[in-house]
Amino acid sequence: MNHRGLYPTGAGMHCLWNPAAFAAVNDYDSWAKELEQDKDIERHIRAGAFVPLNIGSDGAMEIEIRVGTPEAPATLNERETQYLIVASQPYLLRSTGAIGVSGIEEVSYPVSRRAGSVSLPNGDYAVTAHLIAWDEEPGMQTDDGPAPGALPDYLVLINPAKPGTEFRTAIGTFK
Repeated sequence: MNHRGLYPTGAGMHCLWNPAAFAAVNDYDSWAKELEQDKDIERHIRAGAFVPLNIGSDGAMEIEIRVGTPEAPATLNERETQYLIVASQPYLLRSTGAIGVSGIEEVSYPVSRRAGSVSLPNGDYAVTAHLIAWDEEPGMQTDDGPAPGALPDYLVLINPAKPGTEFRTAIGTFK
């Protein structure tokens, strides 16, 4: 299962998140209570409800999500590996049937139309984020932005969690 979309943020962070964990977030005050402070974000990361895609930069990023299975894990292909800048250590993500993808300011319940929603069976998953230098591939950058067929900014691999996996809990995805 794949999902790809362009998601803006003016808050410096994109993310994957479990909408059920943010059922009480429906306006700015409730959002601020859950996600305005680093300690609150870290609490959601440790609980497996939030995975940061955080390079500390505003803007619209193309995010591709690829979901694997135990029999066929999601991996990078040769082309993606060639333009890989950096990969994260795995983050825990607990799904209750679907996950959201957006800028952090769009985390809410229900999932807003400015966020993406991806079906993901109930369970625990290991999520690795990959920052891709799509603009370094010859012919993929135009005067108007990415050419058709360009790689995404982020390629996110989601695979079933394996027992004993140590999960990253830092807000900085690649630091």
